[in-house]
Amino acid sequence: MKVYYECGACFLRQAREAMDLATDDVDIKITLMQSIFEYLADNYNTEASSNKVGTDIHRMIKSKTNCEDPYIKEKRLGNQIAMDLLPKFQKILSKDASLENYTKIAIIGNILDFGALGLDIDLEALIRNSLKKKLVINETKKLEKSLNNVDSLLYLVDNTGEIVFDKLLIEKLKKEYGVDITVAVKSKPIINDACLEDALSIGLDEIANVVTIGADSVGIIYEYSSPAFQKIFNSHDLVISKGLGNYEGLTELSPELQNKDVYCLLSAKCSAIAKDIGLDEGDMATFRLFSKS
Repeated sequence: MKVYYECGACFLRQAREAMDLATDDVDIKITLMQSIFEYLADNYNTEASSNKVGTDIHRMIKSKTNCEDPYIKEKRLGNQIAMDLLPKFQKILSKDASLENYTKIAIIGNILDFGALGLDIDLEALIRNSLKKKLVINETKKLEKSLNNVDSLLYLVDNTGEIVFDKLLIEKLKKEYGVDITVAVKSKPIINDACLEDALSIGLDEIANVVTIGADSVGIIYEYSSPAFQKIFNSHDLVISKGLGNYEGLTELSPELQNKDVYCLLSAKCSAIAKDIGLDEGDMATFRLFSKS
């Protein structure tokens, strides 16, 4: 996805928050902000990739503050919120175990995003309110048809905390559709995205093959990922993508890489993504982004 005009303000808000989490040194923050202004002046234009810009800014912050994981406390909080809510969601699923309901709950988990929504948001209240909503775009039937035509799929996860709800969906896909599932996580911390240790901590490796993308990018950026992960991506005819960053990166794929069924499960947490998809901000959706020809 290319940047929208409002992305600039979001990059700066997120950069300020990340710097505040990473260091108390005001001089470092001033120097960093100057570097970010210079970077945006040179790279912020209508052809800029939104998640490449975000990745470069967060890498800059991590490097200059010597803080590898600024969001570590927020990631732990996200996990705690998810675990606290898990029994409620399991109860809901016990009454309605449809694929649609599982995808909806996985999408509600996508709200666990301090990067997109900021640090002051009441995530638990937001999640509980989202339980009342319906999917504005609901292509679950298409997803089910695709599931019946493959033996394996690649699942691109997004945030720590959210992966607790992804696990519920992955378990259902494995059990009811008999597919082998590869779950892709980040190689190193970036915002509150899930890394290998986060996936292992909730037992994702017990039900799926967990791999890293070979990069610390915001979402999936194909050319930033390792050759090993590119081979994994290319070998799958079905991909399930969670969250905004992955959507942003997938829309930048070259045409020859789009020849597969790719389904996005997300909540439109910002106005730019909402406009890009054709949703209202706050809408939840399951839709096919690409289809195998």
